[in-house]
Amino acid sequence: MPATTMKQWTITYPDKNISGMRMSKVPLPKTGPHEVLPIVPVSDGAGVVIEVGSNVREFKQGDKVMTIFNQGHQYGDITPYAASTGVGGTIDGVLRQYGVYNESGLVKAPRNLTTLESSTLPGAALTAWNALYGLKPIRQWVIVQGTGGVGVFGLQLAKAAGATVIATTSSEEKASRLKELKADHVIDYRDQPNWGGVARQLSPNQAGVDYALDIGGTDTLEQSLECIEMEGIINLIGFLGAGDKPQPGILDALNYVCTVRGLFVGSRAMLVDTVQAFEGNNIRPMIDGRIFGFEEGKEAFEYLAARKHFGKVVVRVD
Repeated sequence: MPATTMKQWTITYPDKNISGMRMSKVPLPKTGPHEVLPIVPVSDGAGVVIEVGSNVREFKQGDKVMTIFNQGHQYGDITPYAASTGVGGTIDGVLRQYGVYNESGLVKAPRNLTTLESSTLPGAALTAWNALYGLKPIRQWVIVQGTGGVGVFGLQLAKAAGATVIATTSSEEKASRLKELKADHVIDYRDQPNWGGVARQLSPNQAGVDYALDIGGTDTLEQSLECIEMEGIINLIGFLGAGDKPQPGILDALNYVCTVRGLFVGSRAMLVDTVQAFEGNNIRPMIDGRIFGFEEGKEAFEYLAARKHFGKVVVRVD
């Protein structure tokens, strides 16, 4: 007999954080209008199509698909409306056994990846792709920060494009793994707090790097400016830093003659391009060694928050 209920994690109000996560059993969603009060968390997911609506043309039963982070961002520049259509934020996310999405909110998963691997692409990989190709195509020297999803995907995509990549980390073990992923240079920012200057010295003629993927925000922007070349691009992606020291001002972009660019993931069209890059170069996502079961959804968030991971943290939904 077909299932009529499923298990899902929700974030309850007013505790809109990890402490408010609860797992419950709910009716199986139907293809068609779908609105519920609790928000199902997690934006990135992949799965198999089990049913399609009568007007669906792009997908069929059995297709492996991935969600789009911002469902309304189909192509071109992001708009306020598109920025308000985030999966796992305003639209129910993927930490559940079944989900219903408009066909425009999905793309076909890479043919060379498992479903678990594909689930890591919609957020971090697309963000890295946008950073490297969204404004103008990647050039020769790139610096990435840390060993989270965007940093590792940025390294992999930049190497696939033939770039020289500098990576930063604070761990000897993670430095070794970055070198296994073909990072050309690895800087330990604990030993080298002026890592931006070190990166500049590594670049040809000490001119600096073409692209910086800045994950730390308040703790890293100053050093990103120190290593960026004239006409280079600093992509502001995260706010992991919690420092309270004075921050560079907007006029520093003029002082360094560079572009400082904020970005918010990317469009559906960009995700299709990302999929093609992973297929064409046979890139395999780096998944953290600990894979969480569905019942451990809350623990996965806590593990991520503790920054113990290398690459992407995944939850297997059975």
